[in-house]
Amino acid sequence: MNSDPALSVQSPKSSRPATPKQIFGLSFLEFTIMAFTSAAILLASWLKAWPIELTEAFGFVTGGICVWLVVREHMWNWPLGLLNNVFFFILFFKGRLFADMGLQVVYLVLGIYGWWNWLFGGAQRSVLKISGTTRIEWLLLLPAIPLATWALRELLLAVNGAAPFWDALTTILSLVAQYLLCKKRLENWAFWIAADLIYVPLYVSRQLPLTAALYAVFLAMCFTGIYEWKKSMANAK
Repeated sequence: MNSDPALSVQSPKSSRPATPKQIFGLSFLEFTIMAFTSAAILLASWLKAWPIELTEAFGFVTGGICVWLVVREHMWNWPLGLLNNVFFFILFFKGRLFADMGLQVVYLVLGIYGWWNWLFGGAQRSVLKISGTTRIEWLLLLPAIPLATWALRELLLAVNGAAPFWDALTTILSLVAQYLLCKKRLENWAFWIAADLIYVPLYVSRQLPLTAALYAVFLAMCFTGIYEWKKSMANAK
């Protein structure tokens, strides 16, 4: 009698359950929630149902979906993130947050690199896997953060930025987080959390309520991202 499950004949009732329906690599529920929420936000802005301009609404929608796709390690977070950079560049220019505006240009470059690296940065040009930040990266990044923040603050003071120190600090933290994200380092989430804790009140002070709300959502997603990425790392071992 054959006891090997792989070779035994199974009846239709004992066959493997059907795979849940997916759309673009996301569950049907995930896709539906994102689609309807995005449509509602954009429609409300277009119809002027609330005092939030369409540019900020597009930034909210593309940013929120992008971060969730990062949590899910979905490759399409990169092209959507590039589109998000364009909307936020315009938005921050209007709000005189010049460092954040310039940051979108850097994000654009890093986004192209991150997209390529996630696709081909693994062993033998395979898909990149999640890993921890290396000792050399820590030794370089930790002293660079205060030095770069100070230098950027001086520059923002010279151009009459709206919030020189906080704008500079969040910019540097975000750059570090984005670099680590491009390398698919787990610790990128910790730097995003630090930046988002400052971004929320900063954007409220600049009369960007929807963007402030978006970064509050980002903050919650970061904790989900840590959990999901740790689980992914454990499964990969």
